[in-house]
Amino acid sequence: MNWSRIAAVLGFVGVLLGAFGAHGLHDHLEASGRVDTWEKAVFYHMIHAVVLLVISSVNPQPPRKAAWWLFIGILLFSGSLYALCLTGVKMLGAVTPFGGVALLVGWASLFLNRSGDAKA
Repeated sequence: MNWSRIAAVLGFVGVLLGAFGAHGLHDHLEASGRVDTWEKAVFYHMIHAVVLLVISSVNPQPPRKAAWWLFIGILLFSGSLYALCLTGVKMLGAVTPFGGVALLVGWASLFLNRSGDAKA
């Protein structure tokens, strides 16, 4: 798995979605009262894309568990918020906490990776 490339794609998509929300979707987001939700999704998306980029730059084979949990967290946390903003289906917000937990597990995995073992 080339995590630096995955991080680059995630960063690219994050910038794209940020611009799309600010320009193409602005009226829709404003009308639905979801501008803050979209911005929160982009913020968490980008922060964790950068974290993946940093850990893959420090170690070309970053801790797999941490990388996967951060990736899953971005998909679930930010993805559910993007979907909520686009569709207005409030039940999608129920997925968001699972993404938050995945992000926390990713951070905990980084902390617990004491040996620098790439398989952790």
